[in-house]
Order: sequence, then structure tokens, then C-alpha cells
Amino acid sequence: MNDDLLRDTERFLHEQIPLTHAMGVKLESYDGTQLVVTAPLEPNHNHLGTAFGGSLSALTTLAGYAMLWLQLGDRHAHIVIRESSIRYKRPVRGALRAVCTRPDDAALAAFKATFQSAGKAHLRLQVQVIHADQVCVMFEGDFVALR
Repeated sequence: MNDDLLRDTERFLHEQIPLTHAMGVKLESYDGTQLVVTAPLEPNHNHLGTAFGGSLSALTTLAGYAMLWLQLGDRHAHIVIRESSIRYKRPVRGALRAVCTRPDDAALAAFKATFQSAGKAHLRLQVQVIHADQVCVMFEGDFVALR
């Protein structure tokens, strides 16, 4: 993936969603299959010194948002989350690292076709927060793109 596109997307998030800047959100990488979005623990910890649940929720939502933004390629589209579920399996004791897996080709093609014809489409995305080689958080969100 083009590093310039990742930096432009990160800059867009920081400008349009100020919380991302305060959290220290970075779009670390995208290899065509997985998008990795990170944030440091320091501004995102709770009273126990582990990652704050609200920060983990925000980061997973942002990872899905950014994945859809990159896949859609329409910079005038509005992306919102319609529904989500999150499961906190274990504490995150270091940097927050959310990994969003690209949807399969059929789901992505159907999403894009619906968006092109109707100006509105939704897509379910999955994100995991991984720390010390363990899945700590599992997130699933239904994202909507609107023209």
C-alpha cells in the first residue's frame, strides 16, 4: 500500500475526528489484507495502567472506518458506524494495536456495487486488538457509506 495514502488517511482522521490526534492514532501499515492501526498506551490507559476500554473501542472503530475509507476510494463519501459489538478478552498492557482484516472479494464487490447504484451501502468488518501475540479484544462493526 502506498505510504502517502496511509499518511493522507491518517491526516484526514486527525483533522476530522480530533479524538484520533489526542489518542496518538497512527495508521501503521496496510498490506492489501490487513490494516494495522496503533496508539500509545500513555494517553489511553485507565486507573490500572492497562488500556482504557473506551480507547480500545474507539481504536477498533477507527480501524474499521479507515479500512472502509481505503477500500471505497470515494473521498466524498460519508462513513458512519451503524452497529457494533466488542468483547474484551484480556487486558492490554502496552501499545494498542488494532488489526482490521479486509473483507472477502465477494462482500467487497457487493458493497461497492450497491454504493455505486444506491449511494448507500453497508459492510460488516472485524477488528482484533493484539498484544503480546494474544487476541485481547474482538470487535465487529456494521459500517455504512453514504453519498
